[in-house]
Amino acid sequence: MTSKLVPADPEKVMVIRDVAPGITTLSVPFLRFGTLRWGGRATIVKLASGSLFVFSPVALTPAVRSKIDSLGGQVSYIAAPDLEHHIFISSWAAAYPKAHFIGPDGLPQKRANLSAKDPSVTNVPFQTVFSAANKREVTVAPDFDAEIEYELIDAHVNKELVFFHKPSKTLLQADLFFNLPATEQYSRTGERADQGWASRLSCHLQSASSVWQKRMIWYLISSGDRPGFNKSIKRINEWGFENVIPCHGDSILGEGKTVFQQVFQWHLQAKK
Repeated sequence: MTSKLVPADPEKVMVIRDVAPGITTLSVPFLRFGTLRWGGRATIVKLASGSLFVFSPVALTPAVRSKIDSLGGQVSYIAAPDLEHHIFISSWAAAYPKAHFIGPDGLPQKRANLSAKDPSVTNVPFQTVFSAANKREVTVAPDFDAEIEYELIDAHVNKELVFFHKPSKTLLQADLFFNLPATEQYSRTGERADQGWASRLSCHLQSASSVWQKRMIWYLISSGDRPGFNKSIKRINEWGFENVIPCHGDSILGEGKTVFQQVFQWHLQAKK
């Protein structure tokens, strides 16, 4: 199934970019449902301690390994930020067995079930698991917590974990909102990010400026527990971020807070 979602040779099409002090992105093509050009992205954060925090891992290519080595090579923390963004966790766990794995409640159980059917899905131990019950008390590690804020949006259907790197003023998020088209993620393919009618439609509906994405989040994604969702969004809005790095679509550098407030206007106002 994964072969239908990701490129056969990600090394040839990956874009590795330093976007802010201590922040490196790994951007690749990704086809949701094997059709929609959403793009995929991992982010590497270098902490003051020298530890590296990898958010939403993508393929661990030779170029990625080389970049990690250039950053000191100390991969200490790896986050699978929701119930969907975990398909490369096994290869990273094999390469960096001492890493501390972070994820939302439900993901370890999901991977355990998958590993019973697919031997390529290893039963990776998650040292920190966020849940609705523990999210206000849980901690990761002193060097991590000194620089990173985090919020589990347990009211989101995917159980989204969002992180804020305070020194670079950067918000890291997976499926909280999209910023299509995935121009950077398809920039080395020789193909347009909106190629094909389905991808064009998806880009229209899931751009950060689209009222349709706003409506989808309000009426669908948050409908199960809108008060809880609103509470998480308001907490994230209190953070002083300027950049937003999504997994799907282009990074938003400098205007991230403005875009975030536009997408989640109804949740911040909580009037509709």
